[in-house]
Amino acid sequence: MATQKLYAGAKLREIRTRLGLTQRAFAGKLGVSLPYLNQMENNNRPLSTAVVLGLAREFGLDVTELAAGDSERMVSDMREALADPVFAETAPPLVDLRLAAANAPALARAFLDLHRAYRQSHERLASLDEALGREDSPVRPSPWEEVRDFFHYCDNYIDAVDRAAEHFAAPAGTARDVEAAARDALATLGVSVSDHPGPMLRRFDAAARRLELCASAAAPTRRFQLLHQLALLTQNELLEATLDLARFQSGEARAIARIGLANYFAGAALLPYGPFQQAAEETRHDLERLADMFGASIEQVAHRLSTLQRPGAKGIPFFFVRVDQAGTITKRHSATRLQFARFGGACPLWNVHQAFETPGRFLRQLAETPDGVRYFCLARDVSKPGGSFRAPVRRYAIGLGCEITHASRLVYADDLDLKNPQAFEPIGISCRICERRGCHQRSVPPLERRLAVDHNQRGLLPYALQ
Repeated sequence: MATQKLYAGAKLREIRTRLGLTQRAFAGKLGVSLPYLNQMENNNRPLSTAVVLGLAREFGLDVTELAAGDSERMVSDMREALADPVFAETAPPLVDLRLAAANAPALARAFLDLHRAYRQSHERLASLDEALGREDSPVRPSPWEEVRDFFHYCDNYIDAVDRAAEHFAAPAGTARDVEAAARDALATLGVSVSDHPGPMLRRFDAAARRLELCASAAAPTRRFQLLHQLALLTQNELLEATLDLARFQSGEARAIARIGLANYFAGAALLPYGPFQQAAEETRHDLERLADMFGASIEQVAHRLSTLQRPGAKGIPFFFVRVDQAGTITKRHSATRLQFARFGGACPLWNVHQAFETPGRFLRQLAETPDGVRYFCLARDVSKPGGSFRAPVRRYAIGLGCEITHASRLVYADDLDLKNPQAFEPIGISCRICERRGCHQRSVPPLERRLAVDHNQRGLLPYALQ
């Protein structure tokens, strides 16, 4: 069988830029000529075995980065954008999208930014939004979306912040009592910690050097908020440097991202990379046992599992998603080939929606997406009580999953027939880009297909896909 050639020019160029090396210096360290390196960076030649080994030897690079990166998620995002009716007559084939994502990622990102700007402007005009006249720029992405995409394209892993949090929580490679350590660290800064009745989860008085935590909040939530404030007070230089690299378009986006980075530090300190990854493998990714071992919540554990993507020490590539009762995605990340829709909700055939019907239970599902990739999916509801009789209860469902090749490493898959094709349920990403013909839950037709309407017969849908 012929070995597939690896063309990764854009990734190779990104690695060289990240290392701050010129083409000549980079070529010298890899033991290749300057013209040969130039040809590889421009995808005129595939990466040779000697170059791949040189990257691993000289720079300690995890060579799986060369084949992974942002390509799959970028293709998924472009497919969704090109399903817009404005592209009905001009949508390029899938092979062209893959070429663009692999060879011209900057151009692909610019296209996605342009489509997002068009969509937002179109929605504002369609709804006659009064805020249109007060916006500085109707084509600028919302701060929330800009931050969400930042984490999305960082693979939801921020190495410098993750390592700083791990050093705090497990300085000798073994996790310590992170709550006690955080309280001690705050005390050295002259910050006192006390309880308050709520409803604010966390309140810091900078003048009085007093941190107040909601007394009715769950213990994992209190620990998380304690670590969040610690990050803001002790990791400011690191957070600001990371924000500078992100180059957000607005002050609002930068402010939201600062919260996101402090949250990242808190989660990584509560569940430090090395000890948590080892425990995850030993428990076979049992979420309840991991939550008990680290004093975390089920949602915190599931989210953390999806971020274990450190080069050279990667865990299982998971996807993680959180949806509300209306099916709206409120958190999403995927280190797998499955990429969530940027707009709208998730496929209704996915078990994450059923989790609301069975509170407190894990639901398992074997699923297959239209591209033929099979997944193991785990779902569970998570409730966030308000702390009093009249306080609202926030209800969500979380989904965690991986490609079926990794399922044997999960305790939840032990008694499932992973080799039976009939055991896998067909799911999609979003109706508007899903091409399944016989789906009984389809809400709208796919925008990449023409429709045939026969007034004399009716099947599951009032139309057929051509």
